[in-house]
Parts: sequence; C-alpha cells; structure tokens
Amino acid sequence: MRRTITGYSNPTVKYLRSLRDKKHRKREGKFLAEGLRLLTDALESGRVPEMLVMAEARDPHPLLDALEDAVDAAGGEVIETSPDILSKITGKDNPQSVTGVFAEFDTSLGALNRSAAPIWLVAQALRDPGNLGTMLRTGDALGAGGLILIDDCADPFSVEAVRASMGAVFTQAIARAPWDEFIAWLRQAEGQLVAASLRDAVPYRGAPYSAPCFVLVGNESRGLPEEYEAACDLRVTMPMRGRADSLNAAVAAAVLGYEVLASLES
Repeated sequence: MRRTITGYSNPTVKYLRSLRDKKHRKREGKFLAEGLRLLTDALESGRVPEMLVMAEARDPHPLLDALEDAVDAAGGEVIETSPDILSKITGKDNPQSVTGVFAEFDTSLGALNRSAAPIWLVAQALRDPGNLGTMLRTGDALGAGGLILIDDCADPFSVEAVRASMGAVFTQAIARAPWDEFIAWLRQAEGQLVAASLRDAVPYRGAPYSAPCFVLVGNESRGLPEEYEAACDLRVTMPMRGRADSLNAAVAAAVLGYEVLASLES
C-alpha cells in the first residue's frame, strides 16, 4: 500500500510522533528507526519495517528501492511526505530521508541461545540511551550474542538508543529481566559472570575467562550493587593511570569485552 501525507494533523503523523514516547511505544509494541543505513542493516538482518516513511524529492538510491520492494512484498505501507513533516515525526531539524516503523522484538531471556556466541554483554540499571546504543554497537563489533538489560534500564527501542546503536539494535539479541530472574536463568547452564570490581579482584589481563562469558557493567553513577558483584564468578580490575577513578559504562564494557575475546581466542 502506498500513499502521500501532506498535513501535519494527519492521524498517521500523530501516531508516528507518538512512537518517540516510551509509553506509546510500549502500548503499540512498535519503534522508529531512521536513516538508510539503519534500515538496510535491518533488512540484511531479516527485519522488514511495517511502514516506510520517505521524504518527497529524495535522491534515488538502489538500497532505498530494495527497502520499498521488501515492504511491498511483506504487505507493509510506503508513505511519502514532506521533509518538514518528516522532521516533526523524527524530532530532528535535519532528518534523514527515510524512517521505518518496526515491531519490537521478543526480549525474554527464554528467546536467547547462550551457545550462539562466546561473549555476551550485560548492563544493570543503565540509564543513558546513548550508552545503551553504544553497548549494542560494541557487542556487534565483538561478535557478542547480544545485550541483556538488568533491572530498570533505558529503553533499547528509544529513538536515541536506536540511533546510537548504528544498526546493532537489529544485529544483537536483546533481553530484559530483573536480577533474580537473570541469575536464575544464568545458573541453569554454562555461563561465567564477570564484572569489573575492586572487591577481591584480579587484574583483567590474563584473568581466567571462559565461554560463554557474560560481561556485567553497572549503573553509570552508582556502579554495581555489592550483592551483584558477590554473585559474579570472576571479578577483575582495570588500572586507572590518571585522576579518573572509573570508566564510562559503555567504554568499560568495550575494554573488558575485547580482553575477554582475546583470551578466549588465544
């Protein structure tokens, strides 16, 4: 189905704008992804947008043609509108020429296959959607199985997190669970839980990592609760050479993740 929208008050425009709000995303089970690169990554990962919204007078591109064909074949909707209306939808002054609407994924722990990868990232009470998106991007670079979000984390399907993921929201598995549910799931089978810590920790270089390894990072300002650290199979410490006493959560996940990966591959 194809149609053109010319008015700001069109119900579809209001619906699309509402997906920038967590409450409405949760109610609808949908989220927005913007830009040809992100939507192409989604398509290559087997995710087809249910709705494709494109700016009029856009530059032609074969990847955009492929997206249109995929949406048509899946019975989705292709909409053309003005750049100004697209700006209202995305909340950006200079939006990219295409935006897609996707159904949210199954984020239950039961949907994960822990044997799918040697390393997984786990974040507890991560509140910054930019950090969350960066962790998804880091996980993709590491070849991680995905990102498990523990307790009250930022929404991985927010516009900010999806943008920061640079398409990794479509390539990484995502799960959400409270701590008790996660730790019970983890102990059902093989899996080493590792966290950066100062409590009874060993140097992160040369530590005895084993696969599948679940790299746990905590809240940006508070870090991990003491009982969560105590539940880890391995606690490691990373040296701080300057005045800083800690790393950004997403950076810490990247540094530790690459060390784990190097150890597992050696």
